[in-house]
Amino acid sequence: MPGAQRTRMMSVSENASVTQLELFFDLVVVFAFTMVTDLAAHEISWLNMLRALVVLMLLWWAWIGYSWLGNVIKADEGIARVAMFIAMGGMFLIALTIPEAFHDLPGGWYGPLVFVIAYLVVRVVHLAGMLFASSEDEQLRGQVTRWAGGSLTIGGVLLVAGALTSGTAQIVLWLAALAGDMLWTLFAGNDWRLNSASHFAERHGLIVIIALGESIVSIGVGVAGLPISWSIAVGSMLGLAVTALLWWAYFDVAAMVVEHQMQHAQGERRIQIARNCYTFWHFPMIIGIVALALGLKKVLTYVGQAQGHSLHDALHGIPLIALYAGPAIYLLGLVGFRHYATGLVLTPRLITALVLLALIPVATLLPAMAALGLLCAVLLVLIIWEVIRYAQPRDEIRHAEA
Repeated sequence: MPGAQRTRMMSVSENASVTQLELFFDLVVVFAFTMVTDLAAHEISWLNMLRALVVLMLLWWAWIGYSWLGNVIKADEGIARVAMFIAMGGMFLIALTIPEAFHDLPGGWYGPLVFVIAYLVVRVVHLAGMLFASSEDEQLRGQVTRWAGGSLTIGGVLLVAGALTSGTAQIVLWLAALAGDMLWTLFAGNDWRLNSASHFAERHGLIVIIALGESIVSIGVGVAGLPISWSIAVGSMLGLAVTALLWWAYFDVAAMVVEHQMQHAQGERRIQIARNCYTFWHFPMIIGIVALALGLKKVLTYVGQAQGHSLHDALHGIPLIALYAGPAIYLLGLVGFRHYATGLVLTPRLITALVLLALIPVATLLPAMAALGLLCAVLLVLIIWEVIRYAQPRDEIRHAEA
């Protein structure tokens, strides 16, 4: 019937690509990532960094569900399109309430509870989509039912309970909800469906690209409204170079290698690569990018000589740690990403991550511009070393289909 044809869901084929609607959805998610950076920058303290991390974990876990759902059914066909727009609305409300997630502002609705309700709407829409998608797939239906029974129910109760408290209790309850959700997902089984390895890899690659774009936005925010000068130009180019080097570290070879391994894996191994390499090991990369964005935002404030700073001032404390630890965490995520799929440990990246962490005390003695330049130099040495040292296998991987 025509009506049924318009509302039915369509399966994703093996050679599918990410739809424009999924990309639209991801742009809203990355706007929420930007709000996390703003939350972290609002109060520079370790407690507030923990709050920002908790919010980022919730965002990531909500997005992950749609990366799996979009690999089973086409996001822009039938009733799935409506579900995506509803979820997008929920995600946008989450982003808008991030500043109130832990501290309700006077007037209006109670911020923490609105945040949790919007989050649960996003999760429930995802669950409904998975249940519809598995209506004729007994294996997937069993997996979804088994996962939802513990993951969403227990997590939802803890999140609501946390929203109705404050301070340490709220953070502990929300962390417990996340930990329980992630552990339950890890042990709930491997009977998920992965219809298209290429689609799954592309979706996660795009979220990395868009998140890296947030770092570039942070550069602009740091100097917004300031007159252009040589220091702003140089600082901006250094920040852009750091972001580009992180892009290179992911997309030059690593993304292709892991996608190839997932493409040729069979049965449970295919699901395990998708879950562990993408669902879990991509999260440290996102943490690293958001931390870098915070660091760049503060550095460019110094470079632009705004808020009473001068070019000779050094960056200290959490902003400096974020600037260096962010890329280090990103590289460690890439090491784990590649290792789980191939068994290979990328020693140069591991060493570089450790070097970046070791350089933090040195960077506190340098002007902010020089600290950014040092970060850029270390990452550039890594990329040049890999291009020269692994020239032959790199060429074979990049031109395997040529």
